[in-house]
Amino acid sequence: MRRQAMSLVTDLIPDGAFHGVASRQSMKESILHHLRYTMVNLPQQATPRDWWLALSLAIRDRITDDMSATQIAHNRDNVRRVYYLSMEYLMGRMLINNAHNIGVYDAAKQAIEELGLDWEQVCDEEMDMGLGNGGLGRLAACFLDSLATLDLPAIGYGIYYEFGLFKQEFLHGRQVEHPDTWIKYGTPWDIIRPEYSQTIQYYGRVETVYDNAGNSRPVWLDTRSVMGVPFDIPVAGYGTKTVNFLRLWSSHSTEDFDLEEFNKGDYVEAVRSKAMGETISKVLYPNDQNANGKELRLVQQYFFVACSLADILRRFEKMNSDWTTLPEKAAIQLNDTHPAIAIVELTRILLDDKHLSWDTTWDIVTRTFAYTNHTLLPEALEKWSVGLFEKVLPRHLQLIYEINHRFMGKVVQHWPGRDDICRALSIIEEGDHKMIRMAHLAVIASHKVNGVAELHSQLLKSELFPYFDQFYPGKFTNKTNGITPRRWLLGCNPGLVQLFEQYGIDRDWPKNLERLRKLESFMDDEAFLDAFMTVKHQNKVHLAKIIKKECGIDVDPFALFDVQIKRLHEYKRQHLTLLNILTLYHRLLNGSDIDMVPRVFIFGAKAAPGYALAKNIIYAINRVANVINNDPRTKGKLKVIFLPNYRVTLASHIIPAADLSEQISTAGKEASGTGNMKLALNGAVTIGTMDGANVEILEEVGPDNIFIFGLNVDQVRALDSQGYHPYQYYQQDEELKGALDWLCSGHFTPNDPHAFDDIRHSLLAGGDPYKVMADYRAYMDCQQQVSDAYQDKTRWARMAVLNTARMGKFSSDRTIQEYADEIWQLPAHPV
Repeated sequence: MRRQAMSLVTDLIPDGAFHGVASRQSMKESILHHLRYTMVNLPQQATPRDWWLALSLAIRDRITDDMSATQIAHNRDNVRRVYYLSMEYLMGRMLINNAHNIGVYDAAKQAIEELGLDWEQVCDEEMDMGLGNGGLGRLAACFLDSLATLDLPAIGYGIYYEFGLFKQEFLHGRQVEHPDTWIKYGTPWDIIRPEYSQTIQYYGRVETVYDNAGNSRPVWLDTRSVMGVPFDIPVAGYGTKTVNFLRLWSSHSTEDFDLEEFNKGDYVEAVRSKAMGETISKVLYPNDQNANGKELRLVQQYFFVACSLADILRRFEKMNSDWTTLPEKAAIQLNDTHPAIAIVELTRILLDDKHLSWDTTWDIVTRTFAYTNHTLLPEALEKWSVGLFEKVLPRHLQLIYEINHRFMGKVVQHWPGRDDICRALSIIEEGDHKMIRMAHLAVIASHKVNGVAELHSQLLKSELFPYFDQFYPGKFTNKTNGITPRRWLLGCNPGLVQLFEQYGIDRDWPKNLERLRKLESFMDDEAFLDAFMTVKHQNKVHLAKIIKKECGIDVDPFALFDVQIKRLHEYKRQHLTLLNILTLYHRLLNGSDIDMVPRVFIFGAKAAPGYALAKNIIYAINRVANVINNDPRTKGKLKVIFLPNYRVTLASHIIPAADLSEQISTAGKEASGTGNMKLALNGAVTIGTMDGANVEILEEVGPDNIFIFGLNVDQVRALDSQGYHPYQYYQQDEELKGALDWLCSGHFTPNDPHAFDDIRHSLLAGGDPYKVMADYRAYMDCQQQVSDAYQDKTRWARMAVLNTARMGKFSSDRTIQEYADEIWQLPAHPV
């Protein structure tokens, strides 16, 4: 019966509806149709935003045809799916990416231009879908793109945040956060699915009850409830008919209005329940520096995984009845520890609701989940207090204790008498306040655990989880991150795409990035090298206009564009770049570097609202920039730009214009990095440490086409073990001492001479945990090598081209294919 119904649905869809081709005429007709009938507007009255919305809806029409066909095929064939659980999806703008992926970009652009409109102006009306913080969320977006492109059945799950991370403004150089109201006027890309809403429980208490035969079972009572309403974002594959989707949950109260309280005149109390329910999906990353913020964060995580699991199991039960086959139909990937509570929720459902035995339940759970670790930083490995868990999820706390008890029994058998190993491996961290270690839970319950770069995965086994690696031989594996070339070259660098076409690069390179290796055959072709660098220069001219508009500063496109764009964190060492800037500035003013290559340092970064030192570094860069940019003595050789509100769209303008890519994290601290891949793919040369994926970029491009400096992981470890003394580096290096003293002298903040004392303290008395002082001199020497290379225009052009040509490994298609083959055992299912 179900198959017959699906067949009837297919029959109702017209022939050719699943083909994403469109002429400019048909696109024009669709745009005008939506303008008139969906938006009830007329061409002569329409604003640029109206045209963008009509264009987006015309493109969505073509996507949703293929989306329907995809879901019909997947449901008909009862396919195995991967379910990707992530708290973040940094999707950015959707229009251009979708137009490219379904093959209507040229037709859409021509249609808009024939209607007398400016294509870029129309596209610029779109707000970024910024439901993520940085690399983690952008990686998830790239993975969704690749899953669809590779015809892999997949659904992403997350939260439909009303407000994204935050909109960043600089006020007198300081970061100020404003709400990111990306959804204020709606979006054409979401599809509300109220019929799939889920109601979940939290808080309450657990009571033991007995049946008529005297058997006991726990019951979760007196809970609060909240409803999750799903919004689906279609995700179209490139050059294929597969359209998967991202399902995002919006929280709603199960009790909209208390009429009795309203009639009493207590209007606030009448809507309290509704307001509390809707708070859950209100904002990405509530400030968890206080107890209320921590509690909301835990509630958010449980809300999204509980809704997602209910949806996954609903889909499974439609076609299957044997719960032991769940792992054959559902592979669930945990993107970091944020969704790790899903492990306990599935355990609860199978035990309490489906009444399976513990052994059967745990077998299902451990064959279903896999876990991706994204960090080696202890502070980024989530821990929750037992007291908070007991308040919010009392039944889940019981199950965590049971999981840990059973696991500890196996550890004792493996290492008898080794209480130290038991403490190291326990999910429960003992201390004044007992804590639940979510990374331990994820490792124990997952059949595979992967790092995201070769070095990172090695350090997971040797540094972070050495006993787990011994206990679970073969569980840990590596899946080096990747980026989608559709977004990060095809969509953001049209000049380079046109150059590929002129020189006969196979047109399927966006789906087979290794095809760009053919560029190496033009290394001795001066005309090609000139054309490549001309495209780079045009991109720099474009970025210079954005800088002028956003910052009011003129920059020279012939200068070296030195780019550092990423989250602001001490380990990423933006303050090391600041010390370099101060040193170069000092040299210029004192005539010791009059032949310096002109440089424009370009920063883009947001600091977490509660991260005071990171915000202080932003302030320091902006205050130094203000002085340098207004000092005529530099004669235009040095400019410092901090573009506000860094986001996906801004990155798509910066990356094609970059000459130098700063990837200078302390060795052993960056799990992978993906900005390094995006910049290199667009012809930027990397200066970096032997950290994260830099190691693999070095292997691909060769040592002559990258600038590597500084301590490696073993040297960092040795320095820590023998006792690291940052004052020694400070006292022994005159330029280093001079730069730091100058920064903290009050010269750049005359009204607040102690403004940067915290930076000074962190680098000296605070122990310099990220080895800025130790790496300063090697960094400065390496930057001199950069300057020397940049002056040799032919050499630099060859380096830039080879970086673009040799990035094939770093396509997210390769990464996802490895996940599918080695972790998920997920076959493709073309539509």
